[in-house]
Amino acid sequence: MGPVLLCALLLLGLSRAAPPGHEVTFLPGLAKQPSFRHFSGYLCAGPGKHLHYWFVEAQSNPQSSPLVLWLNGGPGCSSMEGFLKEHGPFLIQPDGVTLKYNDYAWNKIANVLYVESPAGVGFSYSDDKKYATNDTEVAHNNYLALKDFLRLFPEYSKNDLFLTGESYGGVYIPTLAEWVMQDPSLNLKGIAVGNGLSSYEINDNSLVYFAYYHGLLGTELWKDLQAFCCSQGKCNFHDNSNLNCTLKMEETIQIIEESGLNIYNLYAPCDGGVPGSMRYEGDSLITHDLGNSFIQMPMKFSWRQNLFRMPVARNKVRMDPPCTNSTAPRTYLNCPEVRKALHISPDAPEWQVCSFEVNRSYKRLYMQMNDQYLKLLGATKYRILVYNGDVDMACNFLGDEWFVDSLCQKVQVARRPWLYTEGGVNQIGGFVKEFTNIAFLTVKGAGHMVPTDRPLAAFTMFSRFIKNEPY
Repeated sequence: MGPVLLCALLLLGLSRAAPPGHEVTFLPGLAKQPSFRHFSGYLCAGPGKHLHYWFVEAQSNPQSSPLVLWLNGGPGCSSMEGFLKEHGPFLIQPDGVTLKYNDYAWNKIANVLYVESPAGVGFSYSDDKKYATNDTEVAHNNYLALKDFLRLFPEYSKNDLFLTGESYGGVYIPTLAEWVMQDPSLNLKGIAVGNGLSSYEINDNSLVYFAYYHGLLGTELWKDLQAFCCSQGKCNFHDNSNLNCTLKMEETIQIIEESGLNIYNLYAPCDGGVPGSMRYEGDSLITHDLGNSFIQMPMKFSWRQNLFRMPVARNKVRMDPPCTNSTAPRTYLNCPEVRKALHISPDAPEWQVCSFEVNRSYKRLYMQMNDQYLKLLGATKYRILVYNGDVDMACNFLGDEWFVDSLCQKVQVARRPWLYTEGGVNQIGGFVKEFTNIAFLTVKGAGHMVPTDRPLAAFTMFSRFIKNEPY
């Protein structure tokens, strides 16, 4: 039976037991194989679309533990990054060969499903090799993939379900939740979004304030920005038509994004040194701009248009997030023994952390997520967590705090510090403000990838969210 026909039959609703061919029985790089079961294979996300997944059962009581879906963002970046470098049970080591058990893995308390989405990302692919897509199509494809997972693993169909993600997951997760909340067969309990892109306008406007008050811009530039971009106490750094504002914003963007600062963690060094907007590695062009900030600014728009027109961009280009090092996961996942262990299709491409092809052809249909959040909140039965590492500049905490405030929900608990225990003593993990069915929480000292920077604090936060305990 061909993969297209099989996918079509599964989408028509034919159920079957969890395929034994998907279980990972030996994973290279581990000193000892895990006591919990884990599976890797493909989910049907529409005719001819095959999304790679890696599913790890909870380390205790998987039958009664919640099911958590995790999506990294981009658009076009792989959820294997979340698995291997953030909160998966095995963390890749710098040698690109060895895996180390994660003391703060999220599957200690939940069954976690990592999906590489959309097709064209990581090991996911489509039969026609066409990867142009958009927010609406991706939401539906992710829903179909989730449904297919529960056809393969029906024993989890009644478990509490949580949708979680990071970065452009700020779009993926709420738009997926719109589909899931309409399906009574799914036991959706809530969503969590980490350092999410919730509104382009709010993210841009808040980032300029963040940059100034973190000492990046200087008083003269700040005065000019106030003079040219602001009126009657309201500033527009997002799509201001004032030419002087545009010129000053170009200076600002150069400092924030192109001077060599690590936009994912302001206080961390830039891995590999100051990268510039692009570089060459062998005969490949390496680019770093995922295209989520200041997209209305002429300099950013023209730069991306010119990049996409370059002949090299059609075949020999790699998209690496700036100031990060994806060599270790790329080395590990492209090892033939690892691909075999994870049941990766021979039709799947070489694994990259982000897909330039998916990113460059991706159509962004939603400029803000207000409607999706208000729909979830209006149902009055889902709990929502919006959390941010407070030194991230890609999706800064101030913007997501403004976004949550803009939803105008009733405050239940005023903004306060939240605590976690480390070494037998309490420490401040950050700050939290709780509204009816939604909370905004910061993680002190963490950047864009919160569990990477503050693993224990992140696990504590995740545990309290899943268990519906006070933060």
